[in-house]
Amino acid sequence: MNTITKQNINVGVDTGKSQLDIYIRPLDIFFSVENNERGIKEAIVQLKKYQPERIVVEATGRLEMPFAMACAEAKLPFVITHPVHIKRFAGAIGRRAKTDKLDAELIAHFSEVIKPDLTQLKPKAMRAMSDLVTRRNQLLSMQTMEKNRIQIMPKDLAMTIKPILTALGNQIKKVEAKIMRMIELTPEFKARDQLLQSMNGVGKVAAASIISNLPELGYMTNKQAAALVGVAPMNKESGRYKGHRKIQGGRHQVRTVLFMAVMSAIQSNPVFKSYYGKLVSAGKPNKVALIACVRNMVIVLNSMLRDGVMWEAPKTLN
Repeated sequence: MNTITKQNINVGVDTGKSQLDIYIRPLDIFFSVENNERGIKEAIVQLKKYQPERIVVEATGRLEMPFAMACAEAKLPFVITHPVHIKRFAGAIGRRAKTDKLDAELIAHFSEVIKPDLTQLKPKAMRAMSDLVTRRNQLLSMQTMEKNRIQIMPKDLAMTIKPILTALGNQIKKVEAKIMRMIELTPEFKARDQLLQSMNGVGKVAAASIISNLPELGYMTNKQAAALVGVAPMNKESGRYKGHRKIQGGRHQVRTVLFMAVMSAIQSNPVFKSYYGKLVSAGKPNKVALIACVRNMVIVLNSMLRDGVMWEAPKTLN
């Protein structure tokens, strides 16, 4: 008689850019699907048959989100966990070998032993937040275009732009208010908001911007987080030419907000104030010092969200 029930079936999902590797424990079932709409639908159909207690998905940026949303819509219990937790578990049980099957099996084993809390974020909330952020970015883009036009238009025509700017400004405020309300009413968003705002310098606007524009924060390495924001220095070298290291790319909306947060932090947060002063005293230009502070802020916030801990001043910043 088969005594395996929903209460002891755990699924591990190793997420890749083009593929999902899935292991069902303790049935020793392994299969792979493409990480696209068709493949995800196929995986959901298969997993529903076994009524798992928990499906653990390793976070790799946003690659896991379509599958996670599909699990939520299918009412399958899922957890998005940080790779560092899996890595620590592998070390604890002495696992070193790596293949697609072994990685997925390891995640399923982690699920069975650790029993991480289920992710409660509903697809409706995820989509709603995404839609609000998209609309806010659209309005900001229109606002920027109109501001640029007002600079070059004759004075009599420039007057026709001012009412549009006022209307756009009002709409932006309304969308931002909706984002704030969604954070307040969604437990996972609210928990992240409280962690972020525990750092002096990060206020409501900065926290909301990070939650809505940088949902991956806390699920990646510090280097990946800095690169995603666009504050990781890039070498510019070719042959004998050695250029200055520069930042490039990244999500400019959240980067702009973080620059404002750092400006506040170097006034109100002793750690960032000291670090900024040290860099300027060493001869670094103000802008370079500010970028270094933003990079460190991203790294510290990433660690706080990853570990679920409030701000605690480190002795030094790198």
